[in-house]
Amino acid sequence: CIEVVEAYVERIKEVNPLINAVVKDRFEEALQEAQQVDKLLSEGPGDDCLEEKFPLLGVPITVKEAFSLYGMPNTSGLVNRRNVIATSDATVVSRLKQAGAIPLGVTNCSELCMWYESSNRVYGRTNNPYDLQRIVGGSSGGEGSVLAAACSVIGVGSDIGGSIRMPAFFNGVFGHKPTTGVVPNDGQFPNAHGVRTSYLCTGPMCRYAEDLEPVLRVMAGPGVSKLKLNEKVSLEKIKFHCMDHDGGSIFVSPVDKEILQAQRKVVEHLESDLGVRVQRVAIHKMKYSFQIWSAMISSKDSDGQEAQRFTDLLGDHGKPVWPLWELMKWLVGMSSHTLPAIALGLTEKLVNLNLSGKAKLVSMGKSLQEEMEALLGPDGVLLYPSHPTIAPKHHSPICMPFNFAYTAIFNVLGLPVTQCPLGLGSEGLPLGIQLVAAAYNDHLTLAVAQYLEKAFGGWVLPGKV
Repeated sequence: CIEVVEAYVERIKEVNPLINAVVKDRFEEALQEAQQVDKLLSEGPGDDCLEEKFPLLGVPITVKEAFSLYGMPNTSGLVNRRNVIATSDATVVSRLKQAGAIPLGVTNCSELCMWYESSNRVYGRTNNPYDLQRIVGGSSGGEGSVLAAACSVIGVGSDIGGSIRMPAFFNGVFGHKPTTGVVPNDGQFPNAHGVRTSYLCTGPMCRYAEDLEPVLRVMAGPGVSKLKLNEKVSLEKIKFHCMDHDGGSIFVSPVDKEILQAQRKVVEHLESDLGVRVQRVAIHKMKYSFQIWSAMISSKDSDGQEAQRFTDLLGDHGKPVWPLWELMKWLVGMSSHTLPAIALGLTEKLVNLNLSGKAKLVSMGKSLQEEMEALLGPDGVLLYPSHPTIAPKHHSPICMPFNFAYTAIFNVLGLPVTQCPLGLGSEGLPLGIQLVAAAYNDHLTLAVAQYLEKAFGGWVLPGKV
């Protein structure tokens, strides 16, 4: 175990100056923990007993900085939290540690986990290992980058609009957003309140598809009984559906040709290899994905409680933040916030101006949820793009801020989704696809991800091609 941990520590030291993914390490503690694992193995009971008790014994992991990891910073990229040090572990972190995993450190995220480029005024910007001029996605971007660069085995991510799946896609790794309400979200900042507790998900990220399930079991704890992970999946009996794009939303970029091509290859392979027929579908309401997500995430919960305001989070129990004033300060280089965070604060007020339109969109979301559950049923999997473009260059997301709608819609629908890499495109950047199933059918998307990994090669080491 010491050799394994040392190898990962050396790898991080080698590449982190380029990618800036690990923002605080705990290498000394990790090596001490590895030593304890070796001691346990040399004097402990038989292998079977250990495997049952510690399924992740000695496995090096990294954790998104938004989660509490004892002794590590927990700022979520917010300058006025830069001195906050976690005094306990988030529930999932605690479960992974109890299962024997060894955290190497915490990784970068976007400011308050609310943007799809992982950059902030505390730690700076994280770079894509396949091209340092490209984004890693957000908000679990540090995890996507660190895994792609072979600096960690397992990553802990969270996802309220695609924050696991976008970084997994841009960095060519696997990421799973579980069915809502199965894995606890406790111990992260910011945590979800009100209606958002139904949309935020914590889940695993990794280089190899087969690692998703054992990590998901540990993360879910007793909640794992709601999932059907022990059911054997017969791929030939899955009803596959395919949708090439959202129907042409005015807010979102058209899907890149290479992404469509990769998806077509998946369809052809499923049909020729499994003998299944992939049904093409056009779900009209998906065209309004961004508007539905935006309305549902800012709506009141069943008790009439308002959704927490982003500007309140920016202040973090301190002085209120005035987005317009922050924008003025930003223009002269005086603001401690990023431009996307300021822009989100400004647009937040606009969302609540048209209340009747918002109610219609919430109703449309509920209707889409019913339509999707009916389509997928107990044995259906939908193939859908992970994002309309491959990893864009730094800063460019600000020009197309709503492209995350391709992932976000599934948060408000509460469905399990696995992002699966499909090799590299012509520019040497990762391609991928989302695999979507009905609620509690995570076992189907995980099985299809393993199958596609064998067919399309899965994760590719950056710089190999």
